[in-house]
Amino acid sequence: MRQLLLSTAYFAPPVYFSLLAAYNIALIEKWENYLKQTYRNRCVILGANGPLTLSIPVLRGSFHKTPLREIEIDISRDWRKQHVRSITSAYAMAPYFEYYIDDIIAAINYDCTLLLDFNLNVTETIKDCIGIKTECNLTDSFSKETDMSDDFRYSITPKKKTTVKGYKEKEYTQVFSDRFGFTPGLSILDILFNNGPGTLAILHESLV
Repeated sequence: MRQLLLSTAYFAPPVYFSLLAAYNIALIEKWENYLKQTYRNRCVILGANGPLTLSIPVLRGSFHKTPLREIEIDISRDWRKQHVRSITSAYAMAPYFEYYIDDIIAAINYDCTLLLDFNLNVTETIKDCIGIKTECNLTDSFSKETDMSDDFRYSITPKKKTTVKGYKEKEYTQVFSDRFGFTPGLSILDILFNNGPGTLAILHESLV
């Protein structure tokens, strides 16, 4: 059985789901320390003014080296409504927006405290929308980053261009393509709202 390692993520970019769809089992890292400014608590959508980052506010506890599994969502801030508004504004005119938006809103409004649990529900929601059957489990211990070809925990990051071997995001029509051309590396929401049932085929075609 093919198995890969991934970080947890909030509406991760297409490369994350291309990899997920290519394996039988995915292990989601539970035992690492929380990393700031990553897809673990943020995603990027395409709005009328260009790429827009949506971030989940978190309570870090001790600021340095807090275990990811202990990171709590800051429920005192009204970020959920803001994310729904921003997503609606960006994608209301997308062909498949009405088909998926209820599921996406339900995922954003999922009532839980821990970021890891929240993200797992988000990922399962996206898997169901796309039709990805890969089994996702949590790691039972931490292993340091290796050169294993199936370890992608730290190679998918907003801080640098994706360098996953064999991956080249297949272009598709986006809501604001007339303004910006094709913008790669956005949240999976962009490809889902624009391509609907065709999303899985694009994910497969992007990874050769």
